[in-house]
Amino acid sequence: MSLVTLLPFIVLIGAMFLMTRSAKKKQQQAADMRDQMQPGSGVRTIGGMYATVKEVNDDTVLLDAGPGVELLFAKNAIATVLSDDEYNRIVHGVEHDLKSDADLVPDDASSLTGTDESADTDGASDDKPIDLGKKDAAEEPADAAEAKAEDEPKKTGGDSEAK
Repeated sequence: MSLVTLLPFIVLIGAMFLMTRSAKKKQQQAADMRDQMQPGSGVRTIGGMYATVKEVNDDTVLLDAGPGVELLFAKNAIATVLSDDEYNRIVHGVEHDLKSDADLVPDDASSLTGTDESADTDGASDDKPIDLGKKDAAEEPADAAEAKAEDEPKKTGGDSEAK
């Protein structure tokens, strides 16, 4: 056999080796993370539930999901172990790392709608209402209202006239 016919098989085997190697590395990292769990850590399960670790055993973890709610999970069901700041931010809505109060978005739009002094002196803002092309029903001529009424199909009592 020539090298040209063996080359696709060699590339395929190499790609499979690299894929399994990266998958094994991810599994090992996840197992190490689960082994480092300690009581009091915040975790997220593979189902998306957030809880606090109460007790860690060989294959199981006892989680405290709320007042009086204790759940027993397999260690493999823990997706991530969260840092205390991240757990408090997600579960309790507590933010610790606020950089400055200036970065916060205001609750109302009053600070965003303030007018600039230079714009007023240029005469750019008139206090006249802007006509957007809408007309009230009172402004429509009577002939137009009658034309609309004639265009609409007439309703019957449910019986069709074509029998």
